[in-house]
Amino acid sequence: MKVVRIATLLATLALLPGLALAASPAASSSGGASGWVTQVSSHTAVPDLMIGIDKDSQTFFMFTKKSPLELSRKLPCTTGSTPGDKMREGDMRTPEGVYFVEEKVPGKLDYGLYGDHAFSLNYPNPVDRLKGKTGHGIWIHGRGKQFVSNDTRGCVALTAQDIAALNGHIPFGTPVVIAKKLSWIKDSGPAEQTAHLLSERVRHWAGDWQRKSERFFDYFQPEKFAQTEGMSFAAFKNHKQGIFNRQPWIHVMVDKVRVIQGPDYWVTTFEQYYRTQDLISAVGKRFYWQKDKDNAWRIVGGEYTEASPGLEARYLSSKRAEMDRLLKAWLEAWLAADVDKYMEFYAEDATNGKQTNAKAMRDYKAALWASKTPTRIAADKVEVAMHQKGFKVSFVQTYEDSAGQSDKGQKTLVVAPKGDSFVILNETWSKM
Repeated sequence: MKVVRIATLLATLALLPGLALAASPAASSSGGASGWVTQVSSHTAVPDLMIGIDKDSQTFFMFTKKSPLELSRKLPCTTGSTPGDKMREGDMRTPEGVYFVEEKVPGKLDYGLYGDHAFSLNYPNPVDRLKGKTGHGIWIHGRGKQFVSNDTRGCVALTAQDIAALNGHIPFGTPVVIAKKLSWIKDSGPAEQTAHLLSERVRHWAGDWQRKSERFFDYFQPEKFAQTEGMSFAAFKNHKQGIFNRQPWIHVMVDKVRVIQGPDYWVTTFEQYYRTQDLISAVGKRFYWQKDKDNAWRIVGGEYTEASPGLEARYLSSKRAEMDRLLKAWLEAWLAADVDKYMEFYAEDATNGKQTNAKAMRDYKAALWASKTPTRIAADKVEVAMHQKGFKVSFVQTYEDSAGQSDKGQKTLVVAPKGDSFVILNETWSKM
């Protein structure tokens, strides 16, 4: 699967109702003999798997997260026949920066040039495009003919035997860091602080999106983001604000946040579960960050990818915890016969089969609790499922009051998000 830019998916939606890399201070990402010098280290946002390419030593590294970072493979490789960072199509240079495996190249390959296997990379990435870099078709592939250093047109090549051994071990989305010179250490290194900051920035971005806050737009560098996405920032902002105005609530969960440093940018990768009353979307995402003139990290470009299986289940699991807290607080207010606190859990137009709004429910409970108060309320066999308006919470309810009356039945609550909390829209009960 090839990645798509964020603007591409936004245009479609509009139709609907780490590993740390500490760069040397003298490092450069420009073409020519200087190039990017970097160090791979372990930190709290380390990716589970990453490839590193040292162009100077013509070495391929594969790193895995084993607490700490471990080198799982070290192989000889060959890169572009011309030294320096790739700048234009046909310059025979291998690009330097952070890239990702897109897909296994299909079809029969020229064995001498490519061996039996080849994996495409997402060159040019958004920052490359900002720099005016051109070209395409940068692969990691095999080589069936005699293996010679600095012997490709810009790709990274391994021996046919080595690439065959790696087949099946380079999944879609694997980050690939290509540098003039690359070293690695097992500790967190100097990049820990920035890696943590950017992983938190991703979570705060998601929170401000969910809250429909104007702060959501402050995470982007407008001019650069517009350039990489191929749409004006005003159009992007108008699209988002339209959704904010139309949707009564938005949920955005981010998971598996990972951080990688490039020559003059950082990349955050994560999985995103987005939900409104009208749309559910589970995707993988990459943000490319650069510092602006105020020294603040801003998003300059992004890409969508596939999410791993189970993201919806993880979202529902996270919301199950919230539903459990809501249910516990609701039961406590009910047991205390606190009408004001109890009614805070209901929407103004809430219904329960007998009363058709919150005022009628309040009057009924106030009159009932004036003569007899609850002495025991229990919710057992709780189940939480998604509902178009939010969530459906079902459980077996046991009730006893001060007059000695008791009952047991199946209770179902339809719960809708409201701000950072939830309100009950509807409740039904049937005797068991």
